[in-house]
Amino acid sequence: MRKRQNDRGFIRGLGRDSGFTLIELLVVVIIIGLLASLVAPKFFGKLGMSRQKTAKAQIELFGAALDEFRLDNSRYPDAEEGLFALRDKPDGLENWSGPYLPKAIPKDPWGHDYVYSFPGEHYDYDLVCYGRDGEPGGEDEDSDIVSWE
Repeated sequence: MRKRQNDRGFIRGLGRDSGFTLIELLVVVIIIGLLASLVAPKFFGKLGMSRQKTAKAQIELFGAALDEFRLDNSRYPDAEEGLFALRDKPDGLENWSGPYLPKAIPKDPWGHDYVYSFPGEHYDYDLVCYGRDGEPGGEDEDSDIVSWE
């Protein structure tokens, strides 16, 4: 039977040929960087589109809740009551049977408040998300998402 090498002998036996050289590590890092530069723009482009879709879905959810509010109370919430009337009963409404939304009023996907106006310029009420920049107008992710389109 052969004797097992002790740890010291084993470590000495590895010598210079074990491990990776600096050049090999740099090549691997460069390849990973190139792959990331190709994949990241596609991923982040989809992220922006998903935020816009989320804002549209939330505006539609608000629209359904506002319509239910109107059916119960014969009117939409006024500008002062705003979207909060969908969660908390405003003073003087006897037929309010909310809350009309299951959770608190969320901010838009970029962290801004939705803009509700009643009466609206385009419909009975207007509901707007100003996009990533939080300003009216814009293109791509900065474009407005509205309830009347």
